[in-house]
Amino acid sequence: MYYSNEKERTSELDLPVSIETKKLPHATSKVKVYYPVVVHLQNTNAQSTINHAIVTTLNEILVELGFHDANLLELIASYELKTNQRGILSLNLIVYSFTGGAHGMTIVKSLTFDTKTGKQYELKDLFKKGSDYEKKLSDIISQRIKDWNIELLEPFKGIRSDQDFYIADTSLVIYFQLYEITPYVWGFPYFPIPILDLADIINPDGPLNRMMAFT
Repeated sequence: MYYSNEKERTSELDLPVSIETKKLPHATSKVKVYYPVVVHLQNTNAQSTINHAIVTTLNEILVELGFHDANLLELIASYELKTNQRGILSLNLIVYSFTGGAHGMTIVKSLTFDTKTGKQYELKDLFKKGSDYEKKLSDIISQRIKDWNIELLEPFKGIRSDQDFYIADTSLVIYFQLYEITPYVWGFPYFPIPILDLADIINPDGPLNRMMAFT
């Protein structure tokens, strides 16, 4: 493809957004909190919206895991970037805390954004309206559970409409929290699903369709 100028070429490529790592002020030896901040976006409103969502979600997790608990022995927060291209940012916030007992507790929460508008995607936004995406995803995961001999706490009944997810390369990854469907020893059950397997129900205006170019 021919590009008349550098600006046109860069726009077409949808280069990754810039991310800086911030550390929570006043951290102690037992509390270390690192989180991502989007910087240098041309759309400053989108940048503010994304960063506000990240900090709000992180704060909710910190409170849930005992950030203010007098018995807190250790708390570590970090993040992972899963997708940062074609105007899509998908990331995981990971928080571990230990307040005593046999083991600590970890929560992973994923956020997926349109970096041009700041829109945060819910699972339903990835699929065509009226499509039975919950059933399709549940059927795929149910088969994986059988194929991988995953031990369950109770029979699998399907995903929630707002099930945790992130986008990684050419896959949609559906996952479950600790104890949500499996015993603690199984950790976080992750189910990567190739985007091509969902092509018939993908929202043409959603993030999965943008990633189809890489399949």
